[in-house]
Amino acid sequence: MKFLVLKFFIIFLYLITINLSYSIEPPDIKNIVIKKDLKSYENVVFKDINNEDLNLEIFKGNLVILNFWATWCLPCIEEMPMLDSLQSNDSLDNLKILPINISKENLKKIKSFYERLDIKNLEIYYAPSTKIASKFSLRGIPTSILIDKNGKEFARIIGVIDFNDKKFINWLKKFD
Repeated sequence: MKFLVLKFFIIFLYLITINLSYSIEPPDIKNIVIKKDLKSYENVVFKDINNEDLNLEIFKGNLVILNFWATWCLPCIEEMPMLDSLQSNDSLDNLKILPINISKENLKKIKSFYERLDIKNLEIYYAPSTKIASKFSLRGIPTSILIDKNGKEFARIIGVIDFNDKKFINWLKKFD
């Protein structure tokens, strides 16, 4: 009987621990919207600095932040250095940030933007059409889509947050 009680207690403790460790409750940041139903996207294609097509599918297995932005967007200017810093955070070694310019700006203007803000850890990506904005139902920029290792959106950030906030980083580590 004692063995049965002990066994039940261990199983109960195990279940509670698992539920706590996989909780996706975000830190107390107002701009984060958690998806109750994870969403998959197919054929998410964008371009890299060499004008080559990339598909989001190649980043499966990584925690991905898709950040949609434009050079003329003041909040984007504010958050881009924070995203650059987050990409170089050693405690998030499986994180891949994909800042995708969606305003049909030429590469020269995008490169100049990166240079002006001293962006060193982020690669340049862009979307040549508005299809990608429609696919993600963007309502404004900046918007960041958080995608888990299985390629599913689990949260999005509408507007600017402090990407270097320790609470946010610790929350992200649960998905890394």
